[in-house]
Amino acid sequence: MDKSKMSMETAAIHKGYDSSKHHDSLATPLYQTSTFSFATAEEGENRFAGNAEGNIYSRLGNPTVRVLEERMAEIEYGEGALAFGSGMASVSAILIYLTKANDHILCSRGIYGCTFGLLEIMEEKYGITHDLISMTTEEEIEAAIKPETVCIYVETPINPTMELVNLEAVIRVAENHGIRVVVDNTFCSPYLQNPLKLGADFVLHSATKYLNGHGDVIGGILVGKDGEEMQQIRMTIQKDVGGIMSPFDAWLLLRGLKTLHVRMDRHIENAEKVLAFLQQQPAVKKIHYPADPGHPQYELAKRQMAKGGGLISFELEGGKREAQKFMNSLSLIKIAVSLGDAETLIQHPASMTHAVVPEASRKAMGITESLLRLSVGLEAIDDIVADLAGAFEKTAAGAKLQEI
Repeated sequence: MDKSKMSMETAAIHKGYDSSKHHDSLATPLYQTSTFSFATAEEGENRFAGNAEGNIYSRLGNPTVRVLEERMAEIEYGEGALAFGSGMASVSAILIYLTKANDHILCSRGIYGCTFGLLEIMEEKYGITHDLISMTTEEEIEAAIKPETVCIYVETPINPTMELVNLEAVIRVAENHGIRVVVDNTFCSPYLQNPLKLGADFVLHSATKYLNGHGDVIGGILVGKDGEEMQQIRMTIQKDVGGIMSPFDAWLLLRGLKTLHVRMDRHIENAEKVLAFLQQQPAVKKIHYPADPGHPQYELAKRQMAKGGGLISFELEGGKREAQKFMNSLSLIKIAVSLGDAETLIQHPASMTHAVVPEASRKAMGITESLLRLSVGLEAIDDIVADLAGAFEKTAAGAKLQEI
C-alpha cells in the first residue's frame, strides 16, 4: 500500500519504522544508550557539523525516540515532532522558543495548574505577561491582543471544566496579526482532534496520559507544522535546556500508541454510560462533558471533536467537604491526578491539580470547591457505575444521619 495514505490508526502502529534496518525485529528496538561511536574522527566532525547523517548523543537524538517523533508527527498532521521528559517540558520549550523578555501571551481562561505556575514564573523573572480570557468570540480575542502579543496558548477542552475554545476563530484572529497558536491537545489525543489541520502552529501533549495509556510513563510531545522550525527548536531549546525523553519511555509510548484508537473507543463508550448515570443523580448539581447535548458548546464539540472523550467533570451539591467525602467513599475508582489510564481515576482540582492557582483565579476558571474530575477507565462499565452508585448511597446515608 501507499504508506503516505495510511489512516491514523495504521500510522500509529507502523509509521517511522522499517524492520529491515533493525535486524527484522517486529517491535521497535530499545536503544538504551547515552552516546554513539564514530568510525573515524572525520565522521564525528561531519556529524557535528551537520554534513553527515547519523547519531551523536541521545540528548540530540536517539533511534527509538526518533521513531516515536516521526509517528507523532504523522498522526497529528505535522512536519516534525519532539519528545520531552514531561508534558511540562514540552510546554516550557515552546513558550521559551516563542517569547523574549517583555512579550505577552494570550491564554484560554482555564489552563493546567502547572502551566499557570510556569506563566507566573515567566512574568516574575522576565516580564513576559499573560492574560486569561474566555475566547468566546473573535471580537473578545481581538480586543485582548497587545502590540507585544506573540503567542495564543489554548487548552481545549479546558482542564478540568471541559469548556471548549473555537480553534478556527482563534486561528483566524492569530493569522490576521501574525501571532503563533499553540494548542494543548492532551484531553482529546490525535484520535479526537487535530489542531494543526485547522491551522494551529504547534500542538502539544502530556504523553503521560492517553498517548501512553498505562500509567507507567512521564513524557511530553510537541508537534509543529514546519519541519525545519522543529529541527531548530531541537538544536537550540531542547538541546540546551535538556528536557529530553529517555529511550525506554519512548519505547513504552510506542507500545501504547498501537492501541490508542482501541482504548479511546472504550474510554468514550464507558464515559457516555457514566454520563447517563450521573444525569440521574440528585446529588449532582452540574455535569461538564462536551458530547452531552446539554453542554452549552455541544454544537462546537460536534464540529471540532470526533467524539466527547473519556473525561467527565461534575459538581456535587455542597462544597469541598462533600466532594472529598464522596471520593473517600469510592473503592474501585482510585483517587489520583492523572488521566487516560486503564484505571478509572478521580481527583479534586481545587485542592489538587489546580491548588497552585489562587482562589480568585480558580473561580474565574469555573473551578468550584465541589467540582470533581473523573477519568473514565477501561474497566467493565457495570463495575464503574456500581462504585459510583455506592459512593452516592454512602454519602446520602451519611447526610441523613447527620440531619437526625
